Amino acid sequence: MDLANMRDICARQERILRFEKFDQETAWELGSLMVAEMRRRDLKICVALWSLTGYVLFQYAGESTTVNNQNWMERKFNAVRLMERSSLASRAVAEMTGEGVEECGLSTREYVFCGGGFPIRLKSGELVAVALASGLPDVQDHGFLIDCLAKYLDVEAPVIE
Repeated sequence: MDLANMRDICARQERILRFEKFDQETAWELGSLMVAEMRRRDLKICVALWSLTGYVLFQYAGESTTVNNQNWMERKFNAVRLMERSSLASRAVAEMTGEGVEECGLSTREYVFCGGGFPIRLKSGELVAVALASGLPDVQDHGFLIDCLAKYLDVEAPVIE
């Protein structure tokens, strides 16, 4: 896929997939939906919902996942929190501009620009949390999150193919 198209689809997804409210109960409901979807698809991944402070609102580690998946989620979380966009959108922009993690003055031990981190925003635009997935190729991690968010919010969102 063309990188500009990927960036633009991510931006549209971020405008569409917004919440009226997002609290611990919402995190439990969305997280439970994510786990059910993992099981339905027979995926062996980790999923999480973290507040902007890094507080774990929900997390589930599927079979065969390891602490390495946790490390990937932490790096994706840091990228979303800093850039205030999906980690896949950050990947697209980085590849288009040549400004990757290190060129932005960041550590690759703490940040990664690849799919699997998605900003949770309220309808007002306020960034309140981050949805995370790790265990699939990055575009598929991103796609899994989009599918789950769209299903939970009962909306249609464009997909990256």
